[in-house]
Amino acid sequence: MTDSGTEPQKVMVEKQAKDLLSNHGISVPRSVLSKDLPASIRLKFPVVLKVSDERILHKTDVGGVILNIGTQEALEREFISMKSRFPDSEYLIEEMLPSGIEYIIGVTRDRDFGQVIMLGSGGIFTELYGDVTFRKIPIFKEDAEEMITGIASGRFCQGFRGKKVDCNALADLLIKISALLESGSYPIESMDLNPVIALEKGVVVADAKIILRGKS
Repeated sequence: MTDSGTEPQKVMVEKQAKDLLSNHGISVPRSVLSKDLPASIRLKFPVVLKVSDERILHKTDVGGVILNIGTQEALEREFISMKSRFPDSEYLIEEMLPSGIEYIIGVTRDRDFGQVIMLGSGGIFTELYGDVTFRKIPIFKEDAEEMITGIASGRFCQGFRGKKVDCNALADLLIKISALLESGSYPIESMDLNPVIALEKGVVVADAKIILRGKS
């Protein structure tokens, strides 16, 4: 469906991608990016440790993500282990997010329609169920609401099996991403936000991949 042609591309590392999102009013976890482990971090435990390297697009596939690290001492152990496996990389330490309902939001470029935005069930269920919907950018409130109700996970807006999520915040997130792309301020070729954690109040982007057009 996509048509990226032969134009060179540049991968934003996760911290850069999340800083960009944060600057546009999108919630992301508090984090620290470092080559070496700081003596102390001003983050609330538990935390997540991730390898941060533009050459590694799928961190979980290579063991580059450690979840639920509860103490500074445990972080030091995991940091040493990760650095031994990825000695030339940087490392992202983030506050662990509370559990919620996971969604995926993506942006890609279609050869016929231009940039399109996608919403679907996130995490491990993205590929398992294929529960996704697409719209051409730009989208507005009505479009965002239709996208949410158009997927099975949209049932959590009204509450399902004791879980309810803030679908107003999810719709707002879709609109903000559309506006970011429509502004043309950044040469974004594609975007993959997965998972986006939807809570009873608010949504937070837990993982972000952004690819830019242009020279690397």
